[in-house]
Amino acid sequence: MPPVSAYPPSTTPLTNLSIDELADSPAVYNRELSWLDFNWRVLYEALDDRTPLLERLKFIAITSSNLDEFFRKRVGGLKRQQAAGVANLTLHGWTPDFQMRLIARHVRAMVQYQTHALLNEILPGLREEGMRVVAYDELPADRQEELAAFFRREIYPILTPLAVDPGHPFPFISNLSLSLAVEMRDPVNGEVRFARVKVPSNRARWVTVNDSLDFVPLEQVITHNLELLFPGMELIAAYPFRVTRNADIARSEEEADDLLEMISEELRERRFAPIVRLEVAESMPEDIRTILMQEMELHHTDVYHHEGPLGVADLLPLTDVNLPHLKNQSWTPQTHPAFSGVGSQTRPADIFSIIRKGDVLVHHPYHSFATSTQAFIEAAARDPQVLAIKQTLYRTSADSPVGRALIQAAERGKQVAVLVELKARFDEERNIEWARTLEDAGVHVAYGLVGLKTHTKTTLVVREEEEGIQVYAHIGTGNYNPKTAGLYTDLGLLTARPEVGADLMDLFNFLTGYSRQRHFRRLLVAPVNMQDRFVELIDTEAANALAGRPSGIVAKMNGLDDAVVVRALYRASQAGVPIRLIVRGNCRIQPGIEGISENIEVISVIGRFLEHHRIYSFVNDGEPLYFIGSADWMSRNLMDRVEAIVPVEDPALQEQLQRILDCCLKDRRQSWTLQGDGLYHRRDEPLSSNGQTAVQRDGRLPAAQDALETAATRLQNGIDDAARIYGAQQALMDWTQHSLGQI
Repeated sequence: MPPVSAYPPSTTPLTNLSIDELADSPAVYNRELSWLDFNWRVLYEALDDRTPLLERLKFIAITSSNLDEFFRKRVGGLKRQQAAGVANLTLHGWTPDFQMRLIARHVRAMVQYQTHALLNEILPGLREEGMRVVAYDELPADRQEELAAFFRREIYPILTPLAVDPGHPFPFISNLSLSLAVEMRDPVNGEVRFARVKVPSNRARWVTVNDSLDFVPLEQVITHNLELLFPGMELIAAYPFRVTRNADIARSEEEADDLLEMISEELRERRFAPIVRLEVAESMPEDIRTILMQEMELHHTDVYHHEGPLGVADLLPLTDVNLPHLKNQSWTPQTHPAFSGVGSQTRPADIFSIIRKGDVLVHHPYHSFATSTQAFIEAAARDPQVLAIKQTLYRTSADSPVGRALIQAAERGKQVAVLVELKARFDEERNIEWARTLEDAGVHVAYGLVGLKTHTKTTLVVREEEEGIQVYAHIGTGNYNPKTAGLYTDLGLLTARPEVGADLMDLFNFLTGYSRQRHFRRLLVAPVNMQDRFVELIDTEAANALAGRPSGIVAKMNGLDDAVVVRALYRASQAGVPIRLIVRGNCRIQPGIEGISENIEVISVIGRFLEHHRIYSFVNDGEPLYFIGSADWMSRNLMDRVEAIVPVEDPALQEQLQRILDCCLKDRRQSWTLQGDGLYHRRDEPLSSNGQTAVQRDGRLPAAQDALETAATRLQNGIDDAARIYGAQQALMDWTQHSLGQI
C-alpha cells in the first residue's frame, strides 16, 4: 500500500501561511480526514505479510469496526449539518457536502484494499492452514444437510419474514444489523415480490459444522433455506445489506432535570436515528438498491458496494481459534516488582506500606492490572483502616472487579463516592447500569458535570494510620477496566504524596459538590489550568532555546488538535526547540515547514496493543519534567472534559517513562512518520547484519517466535536496538521479563 492521505492537494503553499493560519487551515488538518489517515495505518497491519495470519484477520475486523464508529459519530455529525443547511464550515469553503465526497472516495478505496487482502491473501492463507471461511454451496451434500437441520432447529424459529408492499410498510432496520433483501415471484400471478429477513444478531455469524475449522456465513445458511420462510413462492435471489445509523444526537444538558433520564432517552432516540450508510453486496441489482435508497432516504454517495462479506468486524471471534502458530507470541502481564510479594493472602496494609515507601509506576499491559491497580482498590475495600474511597469511572467492564470492590467497601460501612460518567460514548447503557447498581449498594453516585465529560482516571483512598489521616492516590491514563488493561498501553501512578492527595480531594469536591477551585498544587486539571500550564511549559522551552540553554519536548498522546497548543509548538520550533511527537491518531501539526516546523518530528505507532498512554516530557534547562494522565492535546480534552495530569518526580520513574518514549522513537517495525508533504510513510529501514540472526536481518518474524527467537536474543544488543528491529511493544514486553529476571 503506497503512502496515502485523505487530504486533497493544497492550492496554497504552506510556507505562505502564518502560524495562526496553519493552526486553523483545513489543508493541514480536518478531523474526519485525519481520522481516515489513522485507519489507513491500522489497515496496513492487515496488509503487511510480516503480521501473522490471524492477527491480519484481526486488523481487518478492527479496521471495519473503526469505520462503523466513524460513520456513527463523525459522518453522523456531518449529515446533521447537511440536513441543517450548513453551507461553509471553514474560511476555505469546506462544506459538509465537499467533506462527504472526500470521505466517500477514501472509504471506498479503503474497503477495496481491505477486501482484496481478505479474499486474496488472508483467507487463502488460512485455508492452507486448514481453516476455511467457506461458501454454503462449496460444501458436500451431507454437510449442507447438516446445516439445513441446524437451520430448522436453531434459526428458523427466530426469523420473521417482512413483506414490503402497500399493505406492509418498509420495516424498521436496526443499527449495524445484517439483513437479506429477498426477491421472489408469485407463481399464481407472476408478480415479483420483495421482502426483508433480518439475520439474527443473537446467533453466531459464522456457523461451524461438526466442530471443524470450516466456517459458513449465517446469512448463506439462511439464504439456502428460504423456501421454509416463503413456501410456495419462486425464490429469485437474496442479497445481503447492512445499515449504519447516526449516533451524533444533539441534546441540551442545561435543560435536563435528570441527567440519567436524559441519557436514557438519548439511547432510545439513537435506535431510530437517521441512517447514514447503506452497505450492499456487489451483486445486488440496481432496482433493489433503489428501493432501499428511497425507503431510507439516502443518496448514491451513502451506498457502499462490497465484493466480500458485509460487516467484517464480525470476523473478530474467528481469531480465537486454536492455531497459535498463526498468532502473535502470547503475552501474560507480569506482576510489578514492587508488588511481587502480594497475593490473595496479603494483608491490605502491606500494599499501602509499599506505596508509602515511594511512588509506583505501573505500565499496562506489560504489568498486570489485577496485581497492581485492581489489588490497590480491593485492598482499600477490605482494609478496616480505610475510611473513604473516591473514584471516577469512565468506562469499565460489565463484570468489573473494581465495581464489585466499591460495592464491598460500601457494604462494610466505608464512605464511597463514585462519579460515573454517563456520557461515555457507546458505554452509556453499561454506565447507567453500574450507576444504579452502585446506588443500590449505598455508594454515593454522581453522574458528571453539566456541559463537561469527566474523563479523568483517578482514585482517592483515605486511611487512618498511627500518624493520622493518610491519603493514597491512583492517577492513570486508562480506564479502570481489566479487559482493556490487557489490550491498551496505559500508565498508572500510585502515590502517597500529600500535595497530590490534597489536589485530588479538591478535584473530587469539584466533581461531587459545588466548587470554583482555580488553583491546584501539583495537578494539571482541565478545564481549569491544564491548557495554560502546557502552553507555559512549551513557552519555557522556547525561551531556553533562545537563551542557548538545553531545551526539548517529547510528548506521546492519542491525538493532537488543540490550536492553542499547536501555535505554541510552532513558536517553540521557530525558537529552535527540538520537538518529537508520538501521536497515534488525529494530528493537526504539520512538520517540516520551512521557517516554522523544521524542528518538529511526528510519528505514529500502530501495533498489537492500542497505544493509549499520554506522556509529556520537557528538558527544562537540564532539570527534566515528566507528566502522565488522561488528557491528549485535543481541544475536547483541554476545554470540554474534566482531566487530570500528574507530574512524575521520582528520577527512577522518569527513567522508565523515557525508556517508553525512546522505544517508540526507535521503532522501525510498526511506526510511521508524518512527512512535510502531509503523507504518512512507514519507517521501515534496511537492517544491518551485525550480530543479528537471519530472522532479524529479514525482519520477518513468524508468530511462533519462540521457535527461533527468545526475549534474551532479541535484547542482546539492548532495548533500543530491539525496539528498532522488533517494534516498541515487543521490546517492552521483553524488557519487562528481563527486569524481573525471567530471561
